Amino acid sequence: MSGHSKWSSIKHKKGATDARRGKIFTKLIKEITVAARFGGGDPASNPRLRTAIQAAKSENMPKDNIERAIKKGTGELEGVNYEESIYEGYGPGGAAVFIESLTDNKNRAVADIRHILSKAGGNLGSNGCVAWIFEKKGYIVVENDAVDEDTLMEIAIDAGAEDVREDDSNYEIITDPKDFEAVKAAIEKESVPYIAAEITMLPQSTVNLQGKEAEQIVKLMETLEDCDDVQKVYTNADIPEELVSG
Repeated sequence: MSGHSKWSSIKHKKGATDARRGKIFTKLIKEITVAARFGGGDPASNPRLRTAIQAAKSENMPKDNIERAIKKGTGELEGVNYEESIYEGYGPGGAAVFIESLTDNKNRAVADIRHILSKAGGNLGSNGCVAWIFEKKGYIVVENDAVDEDTLMEIAIDAGAEDVREDDSNYEIITDPKDFEAVKAAIEKESVPYIAAEITMLPQSTVNLQGKEAEQIVKLMETLEDCDDVQKVYTNADIPEELVSG
């Protein structure tokens, strides 16, 4: 059984009341633009774009914003040329930190990320130093009062999910990335509400942090997510839920 980082699920709860939530639109627009640039502007034949549009709609992004981002990606409208980069390092308590960046200025991005990590008592590492800890997976979070566990298990597994597990107040559905959309569609067909559905990087082993180190890693993750050049950030730190309850 793979490891678990509470940050993966409870950050979504926190996001609902986070004062910095306005940055979500910017990050979603970047992802839509890049997805359209690499895979074309038709979501039917571009799974990455399709997932990005669904994420934008779940945040109530206006249709016009989505369409403009697609056109910028396909070149129909002038737009910024974002580059994708991966950064890896360590945070408080030796926790692994894996960062996905979309930026129009790589020099600025790496400088800002290095500064944020250093200020938190961590450091930027070399390529591959922590990537091996994480695995790309489809990830769907359902609150455990929304559905019976056996019912959810049957729906998800029948649709191709690898695992359904319970953590505190949530059920977590894990899928192979290629099966993510089918499992998500099966859950939606049965009208089961979910609080998160995404392709993410899940840790295969975790580091349990408590006290000051736990508080520091939460602050680090929040600061990184607040950075304009950071698209997504992951950690293998197992964090007490009360620290990020919003």
